[in-house]
Amino acid sequence: MTRTAPPEPPQAPEPPSEERYLTLSEHLQELRRRVTICFVAVVVGVIIAAYFGNDLIEFLKQPGEDASPEFRLVFLEPFENFVVYFRVSLLGGLTLAMPVIVWQVLGFLSPGLHGNERRWLWGTAIGAAGLFVTGVLFAYYVALPPALDFLLNFGDYAEPTIRIGSYMDFVTRLLFWTGISFEMPIIVMYLARFRVVNSKQLIHWWRLALVGAFVIAAIVTPSIDPVTQALVAAPIVVLYIIGIGLAFLVQPRQDDQA
Repeated sequence: MTRTAPPEPPQAPEPPSEERYLTLSEHLQELRRRVTICFVAVVVGVIIAAYFGNDLIEFLKQPGEDASPEFRLVFLEPFENFVVYFRVSLLGGLTLAMPVIVWQVLGFLSPGLHGNERRWLWGTAIGAAGLFVTGVLFAYYVALPPALDFLLNFGDYAEPTIRIGSYMDFVTRLLFWTGISFEMPIIVMYLARFRVVNSKQLIHWWRLALVGAFVIAAIVTPSIDPVTQALVAAPIVVLYIIGIGLAFLVQPRQDDQA
């Protein structure tokens, strides 16, 4: 006679996972909700900035007046003053709304993060907003004065009577894109955390980063003189180095991947 093995005791069912994957429709609804929050934050920021619009325009005019005593702004079209006022208010609104925008972007990406990584969101939002404001201030106090000094005092055959739309266009572009370029450490940190890059690769790419910094500086700065471009490129290189350090700290280790 053959003996039959005793039946194995029934195993307790595994507890259901607390995490649930969102459907495509739920992702789109979440995206729409966060875009709406960002839009409302920008609108509120623009309203606040518009209240101080005249002061902001005078603030942006100051570097030009300091660069040349003959500096004078004029408008040639009926709506030009209104467009300039709105452009300056929009820049101020984006600056004020930047913490909310960064928080909403990271909140949308948070389902792809682990529980301990989600604790970074507040610090990342504050850090990104601080870097953006630092970039704007750096452009205003460091990059803009020598650029205007070069452009407004180049040659003695004309006086600087400039359209206010043209002046505010390149000033706001310089401030905004310099602020965006100062977000590099945050971008590099999250790329490393998501295993897109690692610190060794970033160190190996230092030559490309150096060339890229000067390319970005040439695009961002309104003047072609090398001094101004070097003033903008130097902090970008420093921020790239800081990004390498952050990437080394947050990149997944071999133990995490096992």
